[in-house]
This record gives sequence, structure tokens and C-alpha cells, in this order.
Amino acid sequence: MHPILKNTIAVILGMLIGGTVNSLLIMNSAALIPPPEGADLTTSEGLAAAMALMEPKHFLIPFLAHALGTLVGAFVTAKLAASFPKQLALFIGMMFFMGGTFMVMSLPAPLWFNVTDLLLAYFPMAWLGWKISGKK
Repeated sequence: MHPILKNTIAVILGMLIGGTVNSLLIMNSAALIPPPEGADLTTSEGLAAAMALMEPKHFLIPFLAHALGTLVGAFVTAKLAASFPKQLALFIGMMFFMGGTFMVMSLPAPLWFNVTDLLLAYFPMAWLGWKISGKK
């Protein structure tokens, strides 16, 4: 298979699998850590309104979803890449970072969460995904 095609497939699969990990954690977050009493997390408006009621524990699963989604996506991409595994893994980190930046701008989450999420969940996890892939 041509290296460019193989790298393209690696990036697409990394985005899909990483996005799936992220989505599964977010969708099941209420089962892991129940939302505040009366909070409706099923709509964007309900989520935005519930932000004021949330405690630090409610931000653990979103952070893990972002970090693990990026980690898995970068790992898959680096593992499958024909060339440039580190750069492609970091590209996955950049794509997830862009999604995280959009969420930071969309939801009124606390500043401490936004900073922690943007600094730790994307590029460090993409780098770690590349490292544990074993590709040089």
C-alpha cells in the first residue's frame, strides 16, 4: 500500500477510534459520577445551565474522555502509520485540541478545568500515544 494512503487511513482510524473512546466516556459519565440534582445533561443548553451546579468531581470524566480519546487515537495512528508516526500522532493531538478549544469557547466551564484540559489532555497524550506505540 502506498505510504500516503496508509498514513491517511491511519489518521482517519485514529480520529474515529479516539472519537469513539471520547464519546463512550462522555455518554456514560452520568452512570460513573451522577450529575448534580436536577441537572439536564442531554442538551447543550441544559449542560451549560448545569455548569454552575457542578463540583470538581463532575469534571473528571470529561477530562479523562478528552485525554484517553486523544491517547488512543494517537496510539492507533502512530502504530498504523507507514512514516512520520510522531508527527501524525501529534496531528491527532492537534485535531482533538481544536475540538477541546471549541468546547471551551462553547461551555461556561471553570477556568481551572479549561486550562487543565487544554494543557494536559491533548498534546501530552498524543505524544504519549506515539511513545507507547513503539514507533520511531
